[in-house]
Amino acid sequence: MTNKKSFPLRIDPALYEVIARWAQDEFRSVNAHIEFLLREAARKEGRLKKDKNKSNETT
Repeated sequence: MTNKKSFPLRIDPALYEVIARWAQDEFRSVNAHIEFLLREAARKEGRLKKDKNKSNETT
């Protein structure tokens, strides 16, 4: 398993509820969904290159 940085996150309770429901819809934990959303936003803005593991997948 990859080492991951942990840190506390303060978030508005209403936003947390939205993310929690969204994560449930996507069959992810809240933590995994937040990481997914952040990674997608960073990739969209060109700040994060494609994952090495996903570069070999076909579309």
